[in-house]
Amino acid sequence: MKRVLPVILLLCTLPVAAQTEAPFQLFKPETHPQWVKDLRRGEIVAFGSFPFTMFASIFIMDSVRFLSHNVDTRYAPWPFKPAGAVAMTDVEKGVTVSVAVAASVIIAVVDHLIVRHKRKQAESEKPRDEAIIIRTPLYWSP
Repeated sequence: MKRVLPVILLLCTLPVAAQTEAPFQLFKPETHPQWVKDLRRGEIVAFGSFPFTMFASIFIMDSVRFLSHNVDTRYAPWPFKPAGAVAMTDVEKGVTVSVAVAASVIIAVVDHLIVRHKRKQAESEKPRDEAIIIRTPLYWSP
């Protein structure tokens, strides 16, 4: 311990060289290519929709269990669950999470397709710099 403490103190006093400019500046969105922005948006949509898809898939799985067990009240879905309800098995939990993740990814892909369609539509409606009317002399003779 007596040898380690001086080494740590020596390392703390040494100057640290820092990089002054970021090679790929993360704080300027105009430096990112469009596919990176689209990927980030997809990530945000997928993670944002996951709690809702998880809630829906739990409710649907509980309803399927309730109906498959001949409407036994021990298998009732969430708002109607009694105190001694039968818990989901590990397989049912895995299926529920898998369905929720798949639904979140599908929502993100559909959002991406909608945004791409709107972007293409906006680019096609953008005015071009080409001349529409070309003026020529009324009487032209070489």
